[in-house]
Amino acid sequence: MGQMFRLCTDCGADQLFEQDHGQPGSCPDSADGDCPEWSCTECGSALLASIVPRRAEAGILPGIRGWVA
Repeated sequence: MGQMFRLCTDCGADQLFEQDHGQPGSCPDSADGDCPEWSCTECGSALLASIVPRRAEAGILPGIRGWVA
């Protein structure tokens, strides 16, 4: 289980965050095993870390009102 201190927006202070999966590299939700899911040990708030956003390609989100490709 990994641990790190980060700002918890729900608590409003730096808190200890932990990963819920038992061992590093054992995340079932990630192809490479590096889990982006962390939770605050004080309040339980979720944090996704190490997510690299990417731009959506035109045509992927045509049903969203106001979407301009």
